[in-house]
Amino acid sequence: MRSTVRIDDDLMVELRTRAEAESVSLTRMLNRTLRVGLSAPRKQTKRRPFKQKTFHMGVPRVGVVKALALAAELEDEEITRKLSLRK
Repeated sequence: MRSTVRIDDDLMVELRTRAEAESVSLTRMLNRTLRVGLSAPRKQTKRRPFKQKTFHMGVPRVGVVKALALAAELEDEEITRKLSLRK
C-alpha cells in the first residue's frame, strides 16, 4: 500500500543512515522501524486520582439560593453604568 507521510528531516537522515548501514531499502527500514515501534508495549503509568483543593470561605453574605438572579442583577447594573458613561 502506498501512502504519503511527512517525516521530520532529522528522522529521515537517521532512517537513511541506518538503511545504508544495513544495506536495505529505505522502505524496508521504515516498515521495520514502524513494526518495532508499534509492537513495543505501551508504558503504563499509574496516575494518582485528581483531587481538587477546597478552601472554606466563611458564611455567605448573600443568599446563594438566588445566586443567578443576583449575578444577572449585577450585570444589568454594570451595563446601565457603561451606557450612562457614553452619553
